[in-house]
Amino acid sequence: MMKKMIITAASVLAMAGAAFAAEVEGVVTNYDPATKMITLESGESYTVGEGVDVGDLQPGGKVAITYDDGTTNATAVTVVE
Repeated sequence: MMKKMIITAASVLAMAGAAFAAEVEGVVTNYDPATKMITLESGESYTVGEGVDVGDLQPGGKVAITYDDGTTNATAVTVVE
């Protein structure tokens, strides 16, 4: 019984973590590798997390950024063609 409760609790926590991610698409106006900051045309800025590959970010390029909801910490950056 206890094992079943632990498995259920672990499953709920795993799903809750996924619920706190959000995504935004936009056009890059600036990327500063020193500060790891991406700024979009909309004025929004996101800080790229350690180990996140930003690919070939160029001003004017379109990107999709996955970030932790409630923060501006990018967990994934994808260049959109």
